Amino acid sequence: MPKKGYHHGNLRQALTAAALELIEARGPMGFTLSEAAKQAGVTPAAVYRHFDGREALIAEAALQGYEIFGDLMDYAYQSGQPSALKAFEATGRAYLAFARKYPGHYIAMFESGISVNRTPELAAAVERANGVLEKAATDLSKHIPEDKRPPASMFSAHIWALSHGVVELFARNSPGRASPFPPDDLLETGIGIYLRGLGLVDPDA
Repeated sequence: MPKKGYHHGNLRQALTAAALELIEARGPMGFTLSEAAKQAGVTPAAVYRHFDGREALIAEAALQGYEIFGDLMDYAYQSGQPSALKAFEATGRAYLAFARKYPGHYIAMFESGISVNRTPELAAAVERANGVLEKAATDLSKHIPEDKRPPASMFSAHIWALSHGVVELFARNSPGRASPFPPDDLLETGIGIYLRGLGLVDPDA
């Protein structure tokens, strides 16, 4: 029987897909290159044709994750136009949706310890994804008087931190941890409270 990785002609992607399954099941440090090779249906030696070690394989998974994430964030931003508020809120929800749909990528991106500057390609993908949220924050912050306006980078960082916190604490099925509210509701109300504090949402909205 032909090796799985060679069968469909893309060994690099077969190895990345195998790594993503292992990352989701065991965490980023819970597997070996040999196990990834076996999962992909190739010999361990074949891995080194594309990756010089496990970290490089995880970095590829993170890169693909950031590319998908950037696409989802951009789609969410565009779907909320022309309302700056709706566009901003949509990017926050996209974060939660991404973490649910692509858990292996999410772990490789945020929990593996891989530097976002490990390769120029990874750094560019990260910058693009971050840029969408910052763009949404910039649009919305224009509705705040200039003397009371936080920097857009701070604005977006607050929402990023809020979204990440909801995902990590309540949307990833952490053992022994549960919330009396759905993660979507927690995120939506948290963003609403934050925006009310900045005067961007009517108190009765």
